[in-house]
Amino acid sequence: MKIGINAWLWIMPVVTDNLISIINKVADIGFDWIEIPYEDPSNLDLDKVAQVIQTRGLDSSICVAMSPDRDLIHPDESARENGAQYIRQCIDAANMLGSTKVVGPMYSAVGRLWMQTPEERETDLVILTDQLRKLSEYAGENDVELCIEPLNHFETSFMNLASQAVDLIKRVNHPACKIQLDTFHMNIEEASIGDAIRLAGSHLGQLHVCANDRGAPGAGHLDWGEIINALNHSHFDGALVMESFHKDNENMAKAAGIWQSRASSADQLAQSGLAFLRESTD
Repeated sequence: MKIGINAWLWIMPVVTDNLISIINKVADIGFDWIEIPYEDPSNLDLDKVAQVIQTRGLDSSICVAMSPDRDLIHPDESARENGAQYIRQCIDAANMLGSTKVVGPMYSAVGRLWMQTPEERETDLVILTDQLRKLSEYAGENDVELCIEPLNHFETSFMNLASQAVDLIKRVNHPACKIQLDTFHMNIEEASIGDAIRLAGSHLGQLHVCANDRGAPGAGHLDWGEIINALNHSHFDGALVMESFHKDNENMAKAAGIWQSRASSADQLAQSGLAFLRESTD
């Protein structure tokens, strides 16, 4: 398994110069993989970023940022169209960077919460399935996988569980449409993190890892032995990507509610998490 980290630990917004600095830092620390949040396509010179990623020998993924005007199941058709166009831009960016995966909650805006009847949910699932099948076809043509991520119930009311993601993936039924799970969200939503990983099985394309409090893997109360056992049981060969946050990145700290320090610095958090994951997966 390769081990990576999301640039949001250090920077937000992500623009060319600060991203290049973080890519070099990530390589120097010893990660195999950099995950790049694609907040605003106009903020990144992809040619420059690709050159640095290639020079430093890193693999990469693109992380979507779903906003109110990027929503594949919004009642407003313009938001749905804009969301699909944005995900196509993410696929194009992945292709330019040599990334193999676009990951995140590719269904509705993060933070959008609403009540649904079973009939209303089914209607949205039909709409989403059609959207994702078309996007998966485009992703497959570009040698990219879409990894759909459930979030906790404070961040979305639509998809919280691995079982819901598996149902969606089976509906889409395309090899380029996979699942991303996240230890932070699973700790809130799942009765068993290990069982959720095993349920995702061969559909699992990438795993976000952090402590239960968004700190470094290995801290907190999560059962990492069970997590690694479940990954091995599923023959998982994707990347473990740290999505931890630190107060030093004030914009992300406010967005994610990080009010206490999880480590002395973002660099120390990254280093300790990497050391733990290397030891756990050897």
